[in-house]
Amino acid sequence: MIIDAWAQHPTLRHAQDPIFASLHRWNKTAPPTEALPAATTIEAMDAGGVDKSLISAWQAPGRDMISNNEVAQFVAAYPDRLIGVGSVDISRPMDAVREIRRCVEELGFKAIRVLPWLCDAPPTDRRFYPVYVACCEMGVPFCTQIGHTGPLMSSEVGRPIYLDRVALDFPELVIVGGHIGYPWTAEAIAVATKHENVYIDTSAYTAKRYPDELVTYLRSHGARKVLFGTNYPMIQPQKALADLDRLGLSDETKALFLGGNAARVFKL
Repeated sequence: MIIDAWAQHPTLRHAQDPIFASLHRWNKTAPPTEALPAATTIEAMDAGGVDKSLISAWQAPGRDMISNNEVAQFVAAYPDRLIGVGSVDISRPMDAVREIRRCVEELGFKAIRVLPWLCDAPPTDRRFYPVYVACCEMGVPFCTQIGHTGPLMSSEVGRPIYLDRVALDFPELVIVGGHIGYPWTAEAIAVATKHENVYIDTSAYTAKRYPDELVTYLRSHGARKVLFGTNYPMIQPQKALADLDRLGLSDETKALFLGGNAARVFKL
C-alpha cells in the first residue's frame, strides 16, 4: 500500500492565491481558471499507484484557502481513497481548539496541519500551544512544514530545531514535519532521532531530489521515521515516485516508507 502523507485537493481560491506567484514563476505555469473536480486527484493517485492520500485544509490567518468543510466533502466523495487533515487559525485560540475537536469528532479527520510561514510565527510561538494540547487530547498528530518556503514568506520559522522545544514540552504529541526540512535536513534528522514521536515526510520533493543525508537515514536507523509525501498538486505522485528504486532501499524499508509508517502514525 502507498499512502501520500501530504496532499491537497485545491479549491480555486487556493490555486489562484497570489501567495503562490513565485511557484508559478519557477515552474513556468499559470494559475488555473477553473475548479477541478475531486476525481482529478483520484486520477493522479491512480497514475502513480497511490492507494490513499491525506488531503489537507489550508487555514491562513483570517481566511480559509481550503476549508475543513470542503475537505470533508472531498473525503465524503471518495472515502476509501481520501483522508482528511484539518487546519485552524492560531490567532483565535479558543475557536481553534473547538474546531480541532469538530474536525476529529464530527468530520473524522486524522490530523491537524498548521503552517508556520502562513502565520509568520515559529512552532514555539505561544499561539500554537492550545493546538498542541487539543491534538494531544484528541489523539491526532500535529503536522507542519519544516524547511524553506517556496512562497515569498519567511523561511526562518520553518527551522526544524523549533520542534525540539515543542517535543520537549509535549512528549505525547505526535509531530510530522513535512517538506524534508531542506536546507536544514540534518537538523530535521537530529530532532526526529532524538524524539520518539517526531517524524519527517518527503512532500514537495521527488525521490531523485532527496538529500543524501535523508537517504542514508532511511537506509539505517530512520526506516520507521520517514513518510512518503508528494505535496500534490505541486508534484504528481507518478513523478514523485519515478526514481524510488535508485535509493537502494530494502523491501522492508520501502514498505514502511511508502505506507507502513503513515498507517501507524495516523492510525489508519
